[in-house]
Formats: sequence, structure tokens, C-alpha cells
Amino acid sequence: MRQAVLSHLYGKQPVADLAARVAQGGFTGVQLALAKAISDVDTSTGKLSPGLGHMIAEQFERQGIRISVLGCYIDPVHPDPAIRRQEINRFKEHLRYARDFGCSMVATETGSLTTYQQGYPDSYQEVGWNTLRDTVSELAEEAEKWGVHIAIEPVAVHTLHTAELMERLIEEVPSPTVGMLFDPCNMMKTEFVADQQAFLRGVFEKLADRIILIHAKDIRFTEDGIKQECLAGTGILDYPYFFELLQQYKPHIDISLEGVTKEQLPEASLYMRRIWQETLDKRQASVTG
Repeated sequence: MRQAVLSHLYGKQPVADLAARVAQGGFTGVQLALAKAISDVDTSTGKLSPGLGHMIAEQFERQGIRISVLGCYIDPVHPDPAIRRQEINRFKEHLRYARDFGCSMVATETGSLTTYQQGYPDSYQEVGWNTLRDTVSELAEEAEKWGVHIAIEPVAVHTLHTAELMERLIEEVPSPTVGMLFDPCNMMKTEFVADQQAFLRGVFEKLADRIILIHAKDIRFTEDGIKQECLAGTGILDYPYFFELLQQYKPHIDISLEGVTKEQLPEASLYMRRIWQETLDKRQASVTG
């Protein structure tokens, strides 16, 4: 199991200390959101360079940690064009230097579904969609120049919130650089819970060839439908089936643990490793038996 962790779960700190903490947690990879995780290096827009990327990557390499992906969570549908341009420029800079950090992916979400609701009450979803498509198209053009991937994460309340919309984005932005960051808990809606396996299976059947990164956590829904994050194994996610699908479709994909406090990380990590191994053993037994 290629288990990574979101670096900023450990808090913002000097890069050498952060790398050591990640290694002490038993992880072999990290999702690194520069602005959220590193306190002793200025990583603001315009400051990235090959040398800076190499320096940070070397600190993690000394601890046996690989940077799996750069997190650059912009709002690609921001209603202010000037702010959206700043966001796009920051993401482009991450794309240009991603390989200097030793990785080939930069991740983002897609902004709130209701961003344009006030101004366009009858067509806000399509206005938001068109803005997202245009932004992703521009980012994909940049990604193609540097041979890297955009890891786009659908979320149930965001502009991109279903597998069908992910398919639509891939169709409308026909670039091989556009990949999917699959977080089943972030995509989960109350209507999927009754037949969760059908939901999970449907995502893989539609999009397995574009899934390039996994986020792993757990959730529960309150009686009034509010989604809450919780410790892995204590919520509703069917981890045995989810891992069965991962082993079938994407057996060596990076899995970034999130959605817990740093104090909960050891227990969450152990649970996921146990379920992964049990699922693997079961699959192997069915083949040899």
C-alpha cells in the first residue's frame, strides 16, 4: 500500500522538521501544500524555482519520503476575474516546477457550486461550469508543456460534483493531463449511501483510466443530512470494498490519508493498512484457491 499523508495535518513548520515528522508517522509519501505546510521557506507566487524545488525534495528524500503531489487548492471559478487570474497564475507556477519537487501532479478542487447563484439564479450552474472548463483548459495547456498532470478533485457541493460531470470535463477539455483525484467521502451524497457499492463501482467503471490519486478518510451523516468527518473505520465508508476496487483497478496508486487530527493519524493509518492487507489476502486466496 502506497500510503501518503497530507503534510499540513502536522501543522505549518520548517521543512526539515516536517519531513522528519512524516517519516516518524510511518508514511512513505506526502501531499505537499507549500503555503499550508512550510514555515521557513517563502513559497508565494513568483518565488518557486528549480533550486527551491530540489531543496525541499531533498529534505524529504533524506527521510525516505517522496512528494507524491503538490497541493495547490485554488478557486478556479472565483467570480472576480482579477483574483481568478492570480489563482490560475499560482497553479501554473506549481505545474512548471512540479517535477523539480520530484512529482508529476498538482491537485485542486473546483469551487462552490453556488458561486454564481446570486447573479444568475436560473443558470448559475452552467455559468460556473463554463468558467471551470475555461480555467481547466488553460491549465491543461500549461501542464502539457511540462509533462505533468492536473489532479482534479470532485466534491459533492462543488462545481464538479459527480462522475458524470468528470466525464463531461474530460470530453470538453480533451487533454491527457487532466486526471481525477478520487475522494469517495468528498463525493458521497446521502442518496448514495443506500447502495454505496454501486456508487463506488460506478466511479471506477467510468473513470478508472483517469484516476491518478486517492484521498482516504471516513464520514458519517447526521439525521439532518450534515456530513461529518470521522476516524477511518468509524464512519460509513465501505473500506473493504473500496480497497478491493483499488486493488483491481489501481493497485499501486498513491493514497493520501486525511480528515483526521495529527493525534489520530497513527490509528487511522493502522486501520487502513490492516484493511488493505486483509483485502489483498482475500483476493490472492480466491486466485490460488
